[in-house]
Amino acid sequence: MKETNDILDKIGRRSGMTVPDGYFDKFVANLSNSLPEVEYAEPEPPRSLWHRIRPYAYMAAMFAGIWCMMKMFGFLSGPAPDLTDINNYPGVMTALNDQAFVDECIYPEIDQYQLMEDFFLQATDSIDSLDSIAIDDITDDFQYIFDDSI
Repeated sequence: MKETNDILDKIGRRSGMTVPDGYFDKFVANLSNSLPEVEYAEPEPPRSLWHRIRPYAYMAAMFAGIWCMMKMFGFLSGPAPDLTDINNYPGVMTALNDQAFVDECIYPEIDQYQLMEDFFLQATDSIDSLDSIAIDDITDDFQYIFDDSI
């Protein structure tokens, strides 16, 4: 006898799940009979004006409270320092006067190509009226400056 590898042939096609004959013919009638009666609640009375605007009034009160709190913090902290004049900060002036600090902390942040381009644009703007200076001479001078610093 030949043995088959089809597993469905070995276990059969029936899954074991069956329903009585005519079950689905009476299903809708049986379901509606088994459900409980629904009691409809009376509709809620219309909401008053205060019930409708209450969330917005609470939100406005919250923002007004935050505004008052920030105002009080401003009054308690005193006037803001004058940040427009750098001479008011001797620590910053000392650091900027120290050449080692400037070389190590400020100059590495400047892109050399951008610096060369800015110098070139400033030079060409200042000599637009002069026809005797060639633009190639200016670029050679700037290239010499940057090659020397690398």
